[in-house]
Amino acid sequence: MTQAKSTRGDRGQGDRGLFGPESVSWQVHREAAVMLGGARALLMHAAHPLVVAGARQTGMYTSDPWMRLERTLRLNYLVTFGSTVQANATARHINIVHEEINGIDEVTGLAYDALDPELLLWVHACLVDTALVMEHLVVGKLDEPGREQFHQESMVGAEMLRLPRSSIPKTVSGLRSYIADVISSGMLRRTDGSEAVGRLIMDPPPETPQRPLWRLISFWSFGLLPEGLRSEIYGYSWNPVQEAGLRASLAALKRLRLIAPPRLRFLPLAVTAQRRIEGRAPAGEEESESLLPEGFRMPDDA
Repeated sequence: MTQAKSTRGDRGQGDRGLFGPESVSWQVHREAAVMLGGARALLMHAAHPLVVAGARQTGMYTSDPWMRLERTLRLNYLVTFGSTVQANATARHINIVHEEINGIDEVTGLAYDALDPELLLWVHACLVDTALVMEHLVVGKLDEPGREQFHQESMVGAEMLRLPRSSIPKTVSGLRSYIADVISSGMLRRTDGSEAVGRLIMDPPPETPQRPLWRLISFWSFGLLPEGLRSEIYGYSWNPVQEAGLRASLAALKRLRLIAPPRLRFLPLAVTAQRRIEGRAPAGEEESESLLPEGFRMPDDA
């Protein structure tokens, strides 16, 4: 397992953070093309009624689902790319927020708690699986040992968010079996939260910047969902023509990635983290960076 590195000075300049550029986490998460799969993870999260219940308490799924996705991804990326102090502070902040999110779900009548290991595991598993799916389709550098190493490294951030390592399946195949088991268990269902997220991803508001791109991201996100979620939770029909279009468009993205300039290929957070390690930027600058590459914005909820 990759261990946390020590900081260099109070400002963290030169600090490699929890992983460093040689880690698999760094190599996967720096890719903008991988981040484009984040909406798939959001759809998977929103299919769980108890995750929705927690988000409903904060108002995030009904008021601004994209903001919830951005915050979730930013946490993930700050743990990967932030200084050691920054990564720990980010995790502490999220844990404090989670301590206040609990109650009885109005849909299922079940108790929910944002610190429940079962809910933390579902959120974690969806993020890891989505990153690996996108890496395989649009980057394709990881072999099986690389995927397993990414899975192991991801447990560092999970533990920081109070998900016990013992609760996480030990292998990628085990993680994917867990996802399949949850889908087949009948626990996932359509709710107001899943409908709100599904509508926004399926049809971004007309004023959304780069709306054609977000429509394509929507197509990828629904197309890459497990079939049970895509059809039963979101009512998204799928056929061989769409499948062919999905594979062709993702193959095109993979080719474009090879010729894209670094400012479009890599996330700003990763670029700034590299500058910090090289002593050319102070720690903390990552927090002000845009999550998306230059010129791109998240859709605004209408």
